[in-house]
Amino acid sequence: MNKLFTPYDLAGTSLKNRVVMAPMTRTRTLNNIPNESNALYYAQRASAGLLITEGLPISDEARGYLYTPGIYAKEHLPGWRKVTDAVHAKGGKIFAQLWHVGRMSHVSVHGIVPVSSGTVPAVDTTVYAWIEPEKSGPVQPSAPRALTTDEVKRVVADFVKSARMAIDAGFDGIEIMAANGFLFDQFLSSALNTRTDQYGGSIANRQRFLLETIDAIAAEIGGSKIGVRFSPFGRLYDFGVYEGEAETWMSMADALNDRELAFVHLNYQPTILAAQTPPGFGAAFREAYKGTLMAAGGFTKDI
Repeated sequence: MNKLFTPYDLAGTSLKNRVVMAPMTRTRTLNNIPNESNALYYAQRASAGLLITEGLPISDEARGYLYTPGIYAKEHLPGWRKVTDAVHAKGGKIFAQLWHVGRMSHVSVHGIVPVSSGTVPAVDTTVYAWIEPEKSGPVQPSAPRALTTDEVKRVVADFVKSARMAIDAGFDGIEIMAANGFLFDQFLSSALNTRTDQYGGSIANRQRFLLETIDAIAAEIGGSKIGVRFSPFGRLYDFGVYEGEAETWMSMADALNDRELAFVHLNYQPTILAAQTPPGFGAAFREAYKGTLMAAGGFTKDI
């Protein structure tokens, strides 16, 4: 606790304290464009050392929930500039979380079939979509189709474009959403990823999509402006156990050591859904990953 309110150098971004506001989906933009309410919401929380935005879809395809503000079209930039200006005016720092939900979507949200690493649907869960015309609510996600190899590369390019737009809009950096059963998690899972190309099969192949995305964004904006969020052993959104899970995460720590990032953000899920994290995993990951590590989920003043 003595360190919580002390400054911190986050890979060149100076934070006034070590309190970080975790990303939380708000679904408050009726036309998916950030507005004055978004600017007010984040400015009210600018006393934290760092704010991480709600997940921002990096394309229309990436959207899984109604009313979420995007960051992929020129119409999005003025609203996000108001947000970053409002946060900076109060001395805060803010990263944009870049989001692709993969199979956690419904055709009614954007009129297309969701995409994933494979074709396994998310069954025991819901997304916020159209129940019927002009009536929104919880709906079971549509069965996905597998991205082609070329489409994977296109999604990488979508992330790079959105990262560039985020920096142009005044964000201090970006966080890649690779947690909570969304698209990158779907590629990492040997149960969901049944691919036979270079993005499926071995652990290294299943990690390739995320690592290529990190490297491509780093080439565009610099690794010091990139954070990555994981939820090891998370079980949200019908995301189940898969073979080689522990090895997947520990080898990811090693892979990220080869990249100079702002931070890695581990989201534990005991307060949402039993995460089934093996004893000692957090300490082992901390030992393996040498960079700045953030942890969120189920902590108290003492822990």
